[in-house]
Amino acid sequence: MIQRKMHNNKLSTLFSKSLCSLYGTLLSASTSCFSYFIFPQMFGCAALAQVKTSRGSKGQYLSANMAFSVGHFSHLCCLLPHSGAHMNPAVSLSCCVLGRLAWSKLLPYCLAQVIGAFLAAGLVFLMYHDAIMSYSGGVLTVYGPNETASIFATYPVEFLSLGSSFLDQVVGTGMVLLCFLPLDDQQNSPAPPDLVPPLAATVLLGVSMSMSYNCGGGINPARDFGPRLFTFMAGWGSDVFTCYNYWFWVPIAAPMLGAVIGSYIYLIFIQWHLPDPDTDTCANALNILPKLEEVETITQNGTEHKF
Repeated sequence: MIQRKMHNNKLSTLFSKSLCSLYGTLLSASTSCFSYFIFPQMFGCAALAQVKTSRGSKGQYLSANMAFSVGHFSHLCCLLPHSGAHMNPAVSLSCCVLGRLAWSKLLPYCLAQVIGAFLAAGLVFLMYHDAIMSYSGGVLTVYGPNETASIFATYPVEFLSLGSSFLDQVVGTGMVLLCFLPLDDQQNSPAPPDLVPPLAATVLLGVSMSMSYNCGGGINPARDFGPRLFTFMAGWGSDVFTCYNYWFWVPIAAPMLGAVIGSYIYLIFIQWHLPDPDTDTCANALNILPKLEEVETITQNGTEHKF
């Protein structure tokens, strides 16, 4: 009976954390899709919809970059203490590889993130339906001057080769992990917990501002696949998967590889060379011991007492 209760508690905890992951993903897709996964996805996609359908009169590409970052910041503030604020399957995979997350949680987290991004894309579509239809002339396309599929998912520029686009996503995601890992690394100089959300959001803003021209700055399989699946079902058709020679797999596979590579680069070139916190504590204690062993002389009633 006790074992059954413990098992149910574990399932309940995993389900609760998966819901947090879904909620965070949903909020993210709405700022650009609902503004990025309810935080990042919603902030990001909604911003992209506003910029594109207004033809740049209601914002610029930087607006979407900032919106995604604000969404990530909000998500981290709300959910970091509960679930670790997982919004990116690539980051979740990296945590599993590094031993920070149980492998049994990887699939539920990834599914929750994809579902969150899908729902956020749907909400953004409802919010901006009339604007999208007006902008596109009622024709939902992936190609052409009035395409609207890029509001929701990422697509490469036409001149980009497959190898270059794959490298772009690997490098971008690797840079994110290289910047994220030191934030809570106790062997390094970890950031205060209250500063982790703004610092992480700033990192994402920097990456999106500098590495998003080639492929739209996906660096997140859930952020790309969830909304892409929604557009497939909402009227854009199979072109969202077949365009650019079936390019859709690149923003799924490349970030996963990039996150693992970035994590191992941090381990090999930085973390393994840092002193162990326990060793530092012992060293500090050893430095204090000689001072404690110094003879202290106190004069009382003309008599010297040594301690």
